[in-house]
Amino acid sequence: MAGLIFDGHNDALSRLWGAMGDPVEIFGAAKGHVNVPECAAGGMKGGFFALYSPMRRIVFDFTQAFNLDMLTKPMPAIDEDFALVSAIGQAAIAQKLQEAGHLQIVTDGASLARSFVADPVHREGADCIGPDLLALDALYALGLRSLGPVWSRPTIFGDGVPFAFGRDGDIGDGLTDDGKRLVARCHALNIMIDTAHLNTKGFWDVAEAGRPLVATHSNTLAHCMSSRNLDDAQLKAIGETGGMVGVNFGTVFLDEAAWEDGRCDIDAVVRHLGHMVETAGEDAVGIGSDFDGAPLPNGMASAADLPKLVDAMGDAGFGDALIAKITHENWLAFLGRHFDGGTP
Repeated sequence: MAGLIFDGHNDALSRLWGAMGDPVEIFGAAKGHVNVPECAAGGMKGGFFALYSPMRRIVFDFTQAFNLDMLTKPMPAIDEDFALVSAIGQAAIAQKLQEAGHLQIVTDGASLARSFVADPVHREGADCIGPDLLALDALYALGLRSLGPVWSRPTIFGDGVPFAFGRDGDIGDGLTDDGKRLVARCHALNIMIDTAHLNTKGFWDVAEAGRPLVATHSNTLAHCMSSRNLDDAQLKAIGETGGMVGVNFGTVFLDEAAWEDGRCDIDAVVRHLGHMVETAGEDAVGIGSDFDGAPLPNGMASAADLPKLVDAMGDAGFGDALIAKITHENWLAFLGRHFDGGTP
């Protein structure tokens, strides 16, 4: 079972929306990081499919991820109307993929237990939601079960942590009053709150609600000093609350040397995983690849290469039981508990 993968975060829907072609045909071919043949080859049986709104309707250019000036400059807020159009469009793509038999959108524990071809829908950044929160309820009806209040740019709900090198995420203010109302409404709807792109103050504002803390695609400050990564206090809080942290494959969040050329080895992923297990606990750690949204380590071109990570964990002394927890058991157990929390 150790070869099966549940992925806490990917940007395949954003890639398909940006491509402006037939999403069913594109997803059925070996294009991008996450698609039918590559997932089958790599054992990826489920994951969170994010609705992410780019500034323009284009496919992400990974060569730009190595531009330090682009990464570190402040990200402007995005227009709410454009963000909503892109979110609805990507949710519609998810529905089309389900109708074609490429995936199953899962919104309850029973379906998750039956299927393990499970694809809860996640919204990365609440840019498309206004202060009346009506868009949140509409997206919930379309299958949304996880929400990050911000991406790495400001919204009316809080400050997204910028992509800064050489420092932690204690940048900017925490959640606004609207942000705290958003979190409360998500809890009422049983929508999981993802802290991955929140700054430090925002993370601890979410913690005040007393629910399990989740960072779907984040890494450790201990092994890479980047503002998108988590310090040990945050990792411990995730474990103590029964939450989850998913390791991010983005090279610039794995290795400080990658800020020069965007490159690092798969062993860097294993180093972060080891620290996460040590600090948050072995029941709180999983994978949150950021496939289709970040540059990947050497030797990893798509989901088809996930077995290489499994092999690297084994070579590093991770036993089969721990590997199974990291690759799928922890996410499935957490989501089973989350879904069992009920709906309004």
